[in-house]
Amino acid sequence: MINMDNLKNHPLYQVHTLDTVFNSLWDFYKNNFAKLFAMSLIMAAVLQYAASFIDFASLQNETDINVIIEKMQEFIVPIGIIAVINIFFSVIIQHYILFNPLDENSSILNSFLRSFKYLLPYIVTLILLSIFGAMAMALGAIFIIGIIFAAIYVITLYMFILPIMMMESINISYTINRTFKLAHKNFWTNFGWVAVFMALFILLSIFISALILAPFTGNFLRSIFSPDASANIVEITKTPLYIALSIIAGAITMPLMPMFSTLLYLNGRAKEESGTQNNFRNEERKVTVEDLYAKPYNVINLSINISTCIYFSTQKQQDCQKTGKRLLQT
Repeated sequence: MINMDNLKNHPLYQVHTLDTVFNSLWDFYKNNFAKLFAMSLIMAAVLQYAASFIDFASLQNETDINVIIEKMQEFIVPIGIIAVINIFFSVIIQHYILFNPLDENSSILNSFLRSFKYLLPYIVTLILLSIFGAMAMALGAIFIIGIIFAAIYVITLYMFILPIMMMESINISYTINRTFKLAHKNFWTNFGWVAVFMALFILLSIFISALILAPFTGNFLRSIFSPDASANIVEITKTPLYIALSIIAGAITMPLMPMFSTLLYLNGRAKEESGTQNNFRNEERKVTVEDLYAKPYNVINLSINISTCIYFSTQKQQDCQKTGKRLLQT
């Protein structure tokens, strides 16, 4: 567990506004681009290679729903393996983004080795969150806007899980309780930032996908709107150029989610720390009722002191005055 003084050294640690959110993310990404891109490039290549074993092309011309379901059942195991690999890679990147700025010895290899202990608790937490998410989505299914709200809410919770697990406690129960606490503090701010980030992330993904398809469809707009391009997408995805471009695109976007997750968590911690300090200052400045009135015994002693001073010499009077001032101060 990182102590608060060390945590404050992280470049993403501060009480953010909407402007500083994206400026901080850009600065962090720019300053760490080489390592993040190299690490993500290897991960994207592994995922692309693993996905090549799933033959989605066999479903393209299939019309029998029973055959489609049967073939999809065959894909469950390989899709599950790819999902676990993807989760593990996200844990590695999250660990690196959290700890590398705080510890020079926290290398990519170090993050890789330490990520194993978080994998199982993280998967269990994700399963529990998915159950909660399914319930939230079901409740929101009455209205379209309810589904969107529930989806953004679940994503907001998801953003806090790994940073809490890595920075505070690997205990699943603690992680879940702490996730709800941090996510619900400044809820609308967190919710709004996640909504804006996800909208930009989806737009960026669409834009990059269109750029990748452009060499095969002739131009950028056709890659988005042309039905012919969509019909040939399965064949296009098998070409070496498309695979290479997809790996590069994956390497560019892969660190974005862990970076934003880190920023949300550190923003929450910074606000907690700021609130604690303000409360402490308020406690220090708090005036009690007794402070508004002089203590009775001090008034009596002061009266006796003043009366006595009248009968003594000048030197004695000065000593008495000093004593009187000291009594007033108490």
